[in-house]
Amino acid sequence: MDFTVNPGSPAVDIERLDLECQFNNTDHRTDLNGVDRLIVRRGQPFTISLYLRSGSFQPGVSSLSFVAETGPQPSEQYGTRASFGLSPDVDTSRWSAAVTSPPGDMVALQICSSPNAPIGRYTLTVGQSKIEFILLFNPWCPADDVFLDDEKSLEEYVLSQDGIIFRGSHQFPQPTPWNFGQFESGILDICLRILDSNPKYLRNPGKDCSGRRNPIYVSRVLSAMVNCNDDKGVLLGKWSGGYDGGVSPFLWRGSVEILRNWDSQACQPVRFGQCWVFAAVACSVSRALGIPCRVVTNFLSAHDTNSNLTIERYIDENGELVQSRDMIWNFHCWIENWMTRPDLKADFNGWQVSDPTPQEKSEGVYCCGPIPVKAIKEGELTFKYDAPFVFAEVNADVVTFMKKKDGSTSKVTTATVVGQKISTKKVGSDAREDITHLYKYPEGSDEEREAFTKANHQNKLLQQLQNDGLHLAIKVTSDMKKGCDFDVFAVVTNNTQSEKMCRLVFGSCAESYNGTLGENCGFKDLLNVGLSPGAERRIPLRLNYSKYGSHLTEDNLIRLAALVVDYSTKEAILAVRHIVLENPEIKVRILGEPKENRKLAAEITLQNPLPEPLENCCFSIEGANLTGGHVLSERLSSTVGPGEDAKVKIYFTPSHSGLRKLVVDFDSNKLCHVKGYRNVIIGK
Repeated sequence: MDFTVNPGSPAVDIERLDLECQFNNTDHRTDLNGVDRLIVRRGQPFTISLYLRSGSFQPGVSSLSFVAETGPQPSEQYGTRASFGLSPDVDTSRWSAAVTSPPGDMVALQICSSPNAPIGRYTLTVGQSKIEFILLFNPWCPADDVFLDDEKSLEEYVLSQDGIIFRGSHQFPQPTPWNFGQFESGILDICLRILDSNPKYLRNPGKDCSGRRNPIYVSRVLSAMVNCNDDKGVLLGKWSGGYDGGVSPFLWRGSVEILRNWDSQACQPVRFGQCWVFAAVACSVSRALGIPCRVVTNFLSAHDTNSNLTIERYIDENGELVQSRDMIWNFHCWIENWMTRPDLKADFNGWQVSDPTPQEKSEGVYCCGPIPVKAIKEGELTFKYDAPFVFAEVNADVVTFMKKKDGSTSKVTTATVVGQKISTKKVGSDAREDITHLYKYPEGSDEEREAFTKANHQNKLLQQLQNDGLHLAIKVTSDMKKGCDFDVFAVVTNNTQSEKMCRLVFGSCAESYNGTLGENCGFKDLLNVGLSPGAERRIPLRLNYSKYGSHLTEDNLIRLAALVVDYSTKEAILAVRHIVLENPEIKVRILGEPKENRKLAAEITLQNPLPEPLENCCFSIEGANLTGGHVLSERLSSTVGPGEDAKVKIYFTPSHSGLRKLVVDFDSNKLCHVKGYRNVIIGK
C-alpha cells in the first residue's frame, strides 16, 4: 500500500470515531479500570475505527494528520506535544499511526505512543476530530523505563489489587492484609489529581508534565504527595496521643477509602496514617500509574537524625530507655518501585527504595528516594536520592550508654542489630519473602566490610567481638496471646572461670512500633544474683493481663529489657526483646457459589480471648472487585462475654472473576482492629 500523500490531498471527512475501548483496554491490561473510556499504555499500539461521512479513504490520496497533547501548556520542546502523520506500519519507538484496513468508508487505524512519552491525560486530534485518552507507564514494553521481564512478577506488582504487609517484630512478623484497589472506580482519576496537585505542577505545569515521562521523577513526586507535610498531600501522620478528629491508622483496611476521602474533601489531608498506611497508599498509586511496586518492611529500622550512621541510646540505672531523637523503630515500611536508572552508572537498575512517610527533608521537602536497593547494599552513599538515610535504616550501629545518678555515663554492652528480616509478600503467595540479602551482605563478610569502607561506616569497622564474660539473653514462650498471663525469662550465663555476683534488673513496658515507650507492665530488681563458673540462671518475669491489658497500644507490643551489672568489673550488659501479643483468629466462611454478579455471604466469627466482655463489636469487610469499592460493616447489638463468639453475616456481590482477597476487620471497646482475610476464587 502506498502511503505517500501528495500536497493538497483531500482531508478525510470523519463522521464518528470508535475508540474500541473494550478491545484496547483489555489488550493493554487496563480493563479493570472499566471499558467506558480509552486507557492505554505507552509504547504499545492501540486501534481506533474512523467512519467517514462521505467518500472512502484512498491510500496515497487521502490525507490524515495527528497531534497528541498532554498538560495545560503542550509543547514539542517539553515532549508534551507530538505531531505525526501516517506511516506504512506503526513504529513502537515513537508516536506513529498506520491504516490496517482496505480502502473504504471505515478506516481502521493503529496508533502508538512513544515508550517515553509523559503519562497522563491526552487529547489526540485525528484530522478535524478530537479524542481523549489516558496514557500509563508500560512495564510490558521493553523500551519503557519500567519494563519488567517476568509475567508472574507483573501479575503481582502491577495487576494485583490486594496484598500482605508485614508488621509486628523481627521475631514475630505479623501479616496484615491490605486492599490496594488501584483499579476500583475513580481511583485512576484520583491518582492523576495527586500529580496535578503537587507543588512542582502548580509552579510550572509544562515542566512538571514533561517530567512525567520519567518514573524517577514521578516516584519522587509521589513520595512527597502521599504525605501532606509540604503540600496538599493525601495523609496526615500521627504517632502519639489519641486520634480525635480522624481515624486510627489501625482501622484502615485498604487505600480506596483513603484516596476517595482525600478527593472528596477538596484535597484536605486524610487523618491519620502511619508508615504502613503511607507505603500502602503509595503502592496503590504506583500500580495504578503502571509502575511495578511492592511494600517492604524493615524490622529494627534505625532513624538516624544526624547522619553519623550511629544510633546513640541512653538508659538509666534500671535499664529503662531515656528517649533521644535517634530512634529504632520495631519496624518501618517503605515501597520499592521497579525502573531503570540511566542517571546512575550501570548495574543499578531494578528495585528502587522510595519512602513516603515524612521523617527527614530531602532537597527541602519531606520525601525520600528513589535510591537503588543495590546502592544501599554496595555502600554507594553519593547516589541519588537519600542514600545515607536509607543506608542507616538498615545498617546503623547502635551504641548504648548508661546515665548514672551522679551525672556520669558509661558504655553498655548490647547486641542490637538494625535492619533485620527485611520482608515483602512473595510473588503469587501470601507467604513472607525475606529480601535482607538484597540490602546487605552477610554479617562479617569481606563484601560487607568493603561496603562499610565505601560508606565510611567507621563504627561498624571498628566494632569488637562481644566479650567472653557474662552473657545475657531474654527467652520467651511461643504462646503469648492477648488476654493470657505468661512468663518471660532473663537468662544469665557466666562464661568466666570465677564466681560472679551481679545485679539483675528485668522490666517490661508497653511500646508503639516506632519505639515510643508506654507504661510499666511488670518489673523486678534482684540485687544479689550469684553465678558459679559456667553456670546459667533463668529468672522469670510474670506478665499478667490485669497489669498489661490497659497499657497496650494498638500495636500489641511489649518491650522487655534486662540489665546485668557485674559488681567485680562494673561492666553493664543490656538485652532487649520486643514481643507481639497474638490477636485471636478471625474465621471467614463463604456461603453460596462464588460467581461474578452473584450475591454471596461472608459468615465471620471471632472468639473473645479476654477475661472480660467485649462491647460495641463491629465487623467490616472490603475487597477489590468484591464489595463494589465500599466498606461493608455489621455491628453486634449484644455484648460478647469471655470465651464467647462474635458472629455476623455480611452480604456482598463480586463484580469480576479471578482470585480475590476479602479483607476483614474486627473492632470493639477492648479488642481493637483485629485483621483477617479470606482468599476467594470467583468464577465467571
